[in-house]
Order: sequence, then C-alpha cells, then structure tokens
Amino acid sequence: MTPSLAVRRKALAVRYPWFEGTLFAVSATLVFFVSSLIFFALLGRSPFLLFGELLSGSLGSSYGLTETLVKTIPILLCALATALPARLGLLTVGASGQFYMGAWCGTAMVLLFGHSHWAAMPLMFLGAFAGGAIWGLVPGFLRAKLEVNETLVTLLLNYVASLLVDWVVYGSWRDTSNLGWPATISFPQWVKLPLLINGSHLHSGLILALLIAVALHVVLSRSRWGLSLRILKSNLKLGEGVGFSWTGNVALVMGIGGAIAGLSGILETSCIHGRLESGIALNFGLTGFLVAWMAGQHMIRIIPLAFVMGALLSSGDALQLYAQLPEATAVVLQSILFCSVLATGGFLRRGRSP
Repeated sequence: MTPSLAVRRKALAVRYPWFEGTLFAVSATLVFFVSSLIFFALLGRSPFLLFGELLSGSLGSSYGLTETLVKTIPILLCALATALPARLGLLTVGASGQFYMGAWCGTAMVLLFGHSHWAAMPLMFLGAFAGGAIWGLVPGFLRAKLEVNETLVTLLLNYVASLLVDWVVYGSWRDTSNLGWPATISFPQWVKLPLLINGSHLHSGLILALLIAVALHVVLSRSRWGLSLRILKSNLKLGEGVGFSWTGNVALVMGIGGAIAGLSGILETSCIHGRLESGIALNFGLTGFLVAWMAGQHMIRIIPLAFVMGALLSSGDALQLYAQLPEATAVVLQSILFCSVLATGGFLRRGRSP
C-alpha cells in the first residue's frame, strides 16, 4: 500500500469510525468468494454452480435457513465463551469440554428431577451452568495461582469431558430400550425450550444466545468491569496498582465463559437430540474458537460470523446430496474462510500506517 493510500485510509478511519470494520468485512468476503471459486474449479466442477448449491442448501429454502440458524446457536455461544476470557488476554480452547460438561451435568438433573414439571427445567439449566463453570474455573485457578498455561489445560480437559459423557452413555445412563445405542432415555417435553417455528428444530435458545451476546457487549464496553479487563490485559502491574484483581477476574471470566458454553451443551442435548448421546459437540467448540478469533473478540461481530459458519455447516449436507461431494467439503470451506480472514487482516494491518 502506497503512503498516499495509507494516509487517505487513516483519515477516513478517523472521520468514519465504522470504515475500518466495513473495509475488513468486505475485503475478507471477496477473498473468500474468489478462493472458494478456485477451490471448486480445482475439484473439476463448475465453480458458480457449486457456489449456488452452497447458498441454496443453507439459505435458499426455509428448511435450509432454519437449519443454519440451529447450527448458529451453539457456535455463537461457544464463541462468546471463548471471547470473554480473551478480553483478559487468556487463550482458551476449552469450549468443547465445557459444552460436554454442561450437557453432562444438565442431563444428570433431568434424570434425577425430570418427573417434576416445574423444577426440571430450572435445575437442568442450573446444572449446565455449574458444570460448564467448573470446567472453566479449573484451568482458571491453575492459571491464576500456579501460572499453568490455560491453553494446554483447556485442551486436555476437552478430552476428559467427552470421555466422561461416553462413560455414562455407554454405562449406567444408557437406555436399555435403545437396542445398544449409547444414549440416555429421551428427555420429557417440559425440559425443552419452545420452538420458534413449528415443524423445525429452531428453538428459542437463539433469542437467548443473542441476548447474551448483546448483554456482554454492553457490559464490557460500558462498565467499570469491562474497563478493568482492558487495563489488566494491557498492563497487569498498572491494573493491580489501581485496585483491580487479576486472580478474581481470571476466575470470573473463566467461570462465566464456561457457564455460557455449558448452556450451549444442554440446549443442543435437550432441544436438538432430545437425550444425551456420544459425540454431540460436532466441533462446535473449535468452530466457536475460530469465530471468536476472527471477530477480534468483539461480541457483536461474533453474531454474523457465527451465522456464516452455521451456513457452511448446513451447506455440507446439500453439497453431499446434490453435488456428490464429500461432507468434508464444508470443513475445507471453513478453513478457506479462516485463511481469508487471516490474510485480509494481516494485509490491512500492514498497510495501516504510512
């Protein structure tokens, strides 16, 4: 980028605060579009025809759109669970484990109190919050007190949580009427959230996820607590010098983040699967991590990116059914999107100053 263009860009960014974000979004979208067309061409297929199938499968019908929104819910919640600790400078990859623990503990409440119409759902959500929060607090405690790397601990705890779920669904919680299928009994109807569209899987957890994203944005951008996180992230000694607690805030962000991921786990379990079974996460935690990173941990920007990732996951079925492409094509497209955002962001940052 020439100095004159850099100067013009800087002037536009000062005059119009939305300019940088819009430039980045438009540029990344164009890079992703061109890269996807090249990828489809390398497969020996018509790029525009396949791209049309992708859009049609995820957004071209009411079924495709609702399935996209269904997949957006856990991605959005896992991204928020990752972005909140990152506002304190913590790099966590534990949303999958917290997702599983939320599902595990929430299911335990349903199995114990599912007969109670009025208490089952509150206790289910309370168990999910507690399970996810505990799975976030463990690496938070190790990071704050013993300086153990939170990335490594959260990564390892993902495997522990998924194995705990497998242990119970293959063992004492397995429904014997399932003919050997590793899953619990079906959840009662009164622990499932109302549907937004009858005849679909789209439940009111979508509204809950959006409200959490907006609430986090408001709190982090306008409260004293949000300011304390920014100060502690940028200058730990200064933050502690003015009275902000590093240890307390680590516990807070890790606990709240874990509770949000735990919520996504029990929503997926109760509202989509209707029971706890093996492999329910479907890489939502990793996808949420990528979304949080691409959004720069900005809670509002996470929403459209989670929707895009949900559309890519939803389009996998359409590409497999109509275009006879492997289901992994959707994963490749996710990787292309990630690389497009990474490359665009690096290029724009490189040309930011004259």
